[in-house]
Formats: sequence, C-alpha cells, structure tokens
Amino acid sequence: MLCGIDEAGRGCLAGPLVVAGCVLNTPIEGLADSKALSPKRRDILFAQITKSASFRIVWFSHTKVDTLGLSTCLHYALSRIKAHFNTHDILMDGNCTFGVEGIQTLVKADASIPEVSAASILAKVARDRYMLRMHTRFPQYGFDKHKGYGSAHHMERIQSLGPSPLQRHSFKIKSLRQPSFSF
Repeated sequence: MLCGIDEAGRGCLAGPLVVAGCVLNTPIEGLADSKALSPKRRDILFAQITKSASFRIVWFSHTKVDTLGLSTCLHYALSRIKAHFNTHDILMDGNCTFGVEGIQTLVKADASIPEVSAASILAKVARDRYMLRMHTRFPQYGFDKHKGYGSAHHMERIQSLGPSPLQRHSFKIKSLRQPSFSF
C-alpha cells in the first residue's frame, strides 16, 4: 500500500506548518491537489478521507518553524510519518526527502496520485481551519482571507499593525525591509 505525503503552510509568513501522510483504505472520487479545489469541496473530501483512510497529521507551530527551520521541521515530520506507516511505500509531493531515507518524491504528485491528493487535502483543511480559529482571536490581520500567506492584504496588515502573534520571524519579507520596520 502507498502512503502519500504533502504539506500546507510551507511558504506562509504566519501560522503553522502542517504535514499529512495518508493511506486510502477505499477509493475516494474527486481527489485532486487541494489548491485546485474549492473550500467547500475540500471540506467534503476531508470528511470522506478522515472517515475511510488511515492518516497522520504532524504540526509545527510558527515558533518551531522559527527555531528549527523549515527543512528540519520537514525532516522530523517525514520521519514521524514514515515510522507510523513503516510497512508502506511512501511518496512525497515535491523533489526533496529532507534527508529521510526510504521516501520517494514526485513533483506535482498532489495532482496525480490519489494518496498524495488526500494528504494535500488533510494538511490544507486542517491548517485553514486553525487559521480561521486564529482569525477570531486576531481579526485585524485578516487570517480568514489569506490564511497567513503573503498576500497584498496580509503585507498591508503587517505594515500597518506590525507583526501578528503568529508571525514567522525567520521569514524575511523583502518589501518590508526598511530601517523603520523590523520584527
């Protein structure tokens, strides 16, 4: 059996990194790269996946990403998922195993391999739901719209309000590198 792995939040300016591994116990219709699906369709598929698949979701807070770095967080996540699904073949979306042996990679696997698509949906929906909860605590930052990614709205909020409590301070934003602005 195949365990697919994908992540959400790797390129974010705020919030956690979420990595999911998924083994489909039964086929699920309509799986695709999470970014190609509407939020409503992702929610429907998330419910189907969590009911009929085996999965593991690994979280790293924005402070862990700052402390350890993305590559180390991804290494730990892949190691944990591999240990959990130790009898399965493992395929990660992308082209890097972050030093973890026994994992295959494929660029755009989230768009073509159902198990990776399912992992993509698990990671994205879990992370998006978290960011929506954080929006209720910090509505001024607009996490309900950009989910912590570097959109124009998010950049404007950082510029006018300063960094949010969820900001990744290790991410340097070129457009905000000014003598008067720092995290």
